[in-house]
Amino acid sequence: MGPISVVVDIDDPVESSPAKVTIRAEAQNLENTAVVLDAEAVVTGNSCSGGPLKQRVKLAPGEKKLVHFTKTIKNPKIWWPKQWGDQPLYSAKVTFSVNKAVSDTAQTNFGVRKVTSFVNQYNDTQYSVNGHPFQVNGGGYGADMFLRWDSDRFTRIVEYMLDMHQNTIRLEGKLEHPELYEICDKYGLMVMPGWECCDKWEAWAYNDELAIFPPPVWDDNDYQTANYSMIHEASMLQPHPSVLTFLVGSDFWPNDEATELYVNALKNAGWQTPIIASAAKRGFPALIGPGGMKMDGPYDWVPPNYWYDTEPSEDRLGAAFGFGSELGSGVGTPELGSLKRFLTQGDLDDLWKKPNKNLFHMSTNVSSFYNRKIYNEGLFKRYGAPTSLDDYLLKAQMMDYEATRAQYEGFGALWTASRPATGNIYWMLNNAWPSLHWNQFDYYLHPAGSYFGTKVGSRFEHVAYNYQKKEIWVINHSLDQTGARKVEIELIDTNGKQIAKQSVNTKTKANSGFKVADISSQVNNLSSVAFLRLVLSDSKGNVLSRNVYWITKSIDTLDWDGSTWYYTQVTSFVDYTPLAKLSTAQVSVTTGSTRHAAGVPGTRTRTVTLENKSSVPAVFIRLTLVDKSGNDVNPVSWSDNYVTLWPKEKLQLEVGGWDASGDSIQVSGRNIKATTVKL
Repeated sequence: MGPISVVVDIDDPVESSPAKVTIRAEAQNLENTAVVLDAEAVVTGNSCSGGPLKQRVKLAPGEKKLVHFTKTIKNPKIWWPKQWGDQPLYSAKVTFSVNKAVSDTAQTNFGVRKVTSFVNQYNDTQYSVNGHPFQVNGGGYGADMFLRWDSDRFTRIVEYMLDMHQNTIRLEGKLEHPELYEICDKYGLMVMPGWECCDKWEAWAYNDELAIFPPPVWDDNDYQTANYSMIHEASMLQPHPSVLTFLVGSDFWPNDEATELYVNALKNAGWQTPIIASAAKRGFPALIGPGGMKMDGPYDWVPPNYWYDTEPSEDRLGAAFGFGSELGSGVGTPELGSLKRFLTQGDLDDLWKKPNKNLFHMSTNVSSFYNRKIYNEGLFKRYGAPTSLDDYLLKAQMMDYEATRAQYEGFGALWTASRPATGNIYWMLNNAWPSLHWNQFDYYLHPAGSYFGTKVGSRFEHVAYNYQKKEIWVINHSLDQTGARKVEIELIDTNGKQIAKQSVNTKTKANSGFKVADISSQVNNLSSVAFLRLVLSDSKGNVLSRNVYWITKSIDTLDWDGSTWYYTQVTSFVDYTPLAKLSTAQVSVTTGSTRHAAGVPGTRTRTVTLENKSSVPAVFIRLTLVDKSGNDVNPVSWSDNYVTLWPKEKLQLEVGGWDASGDSIQVSGRNIKATTVKL
């Protein structure tokens, strides 16, 4: 018996339509005589009714035949991405018997869901899941450096992604074990698998970017390898409801011969989700058509206003429009507890004393990313030259936080713009080994600034600041959350004095982003750095999102005309140096008893209450759960972190761990005294 595939046909609206389910498996007679095969399929799960489906199949010696079973589920339970609903799974089991003896059997799970896509008028791909427009928000996965599979570790990664409100993980080339897709099916995380860039998979005559030139174009053996590889991957991936699409190219599109092999293999496997030519707009094969994804960077640091600077879109590269298949500001600085695990003291000193030095844990010596020069220029000129390693790391976390938050907020806010921001894959989600950049959490699974910037910027319902236009936007990633909302906007100076305050009543719109206020007049009158707090509440007063920015009346000036493939240069930087001269704030930290909090990953959860007892803001408070030896507890989840408190403000957080090793919480920040609080 070959692999089982399950083809699900369902009309919109899926919530009220029956599902036609076709179960397929190839039967092969391995004998040198004809056989009569009794084939049986059983579908179970979610109160699925009906007996086994049976048929008798005659096979000549050596013959192969695809056996089909069809069943209609009148009221199917629909599989949804996590943020939109539940993940009910059905089971399909097929058994082949000869002379009443079982010859072979196989089983697979599947879900009832529907994925489609189209290329809009701007040549941008837009997905729909179960008939609803689906904005892709996720990250690019890095397999282990030795390709070791660890299901527990990957489960933690999925839990981290969902905690960051991400909905999709992109796999480039390293398509991993079947268990990866089973985990994503269970948790409701969509997957974008596809072939890899920069190697033999893209050795086309028209690819002039390989390390070898001229490219080692495919021979007959290569086409055969690619064909069997696609057959295998298609059959393995096909039943999984978490699979959103398949990219048959990454940086470059496949030639016509390879495209035909890929498409045939996918279709023969019963493939139903979109087949995308490549992750870039360089070209496409006629058989598939335009891929509708952009790969225009950035890959290194850019300021927060980059994402909102969308016009004219022909020149704005990675800004928040269209489908960005891999892009980001290159951030992901590990905190000290992780850095000490892979850097020497000399290496640590180099981070802040030699900002332009080439670094082993960045990239290779021929890479554009061999050092932190671009990133450090922004840090030194915006926040001021660091005075110590601790000062450098604090400023780095502030840089990372504002970078990822702005990226996800920009795409979320402009999701329903005239040219919609249809997809956003942060480059990258995680690292294959200990690294100094390109991650949303580090190799040791420690979440830092880039993680919590992502988490805040991707909230289900959120309120955000548009740096470019100095506007306030409401973002709603839900399918059904509507009704009255209140947005509270307040500006204070570095001494805690109120500059402006207003409330805006609005009605939220499901699955959209929209402007609710223009505060440019207030921001343009600022004389120095100020803090902006945005609070989104529902009609009952429940806080849905709380968000604090440090801003000035100016923004970083971008030289769009001088852009490279990996970043856009800043010619004039904002001045955040007054943040180094803040008055000290006094913050109390208290913890509650162990419990389980809904929505917080982990098994042992505590309440952590922060209270600013001062008349000045307490800025960028970071909290680290450590064990008795002072080592970071990883993995760990915080309902929020790297937070800024208004004068006299109290904020309750939740911290969750996966084991009992947490002993205390290290507390530090921009203008508070570092301390350790015992649990």
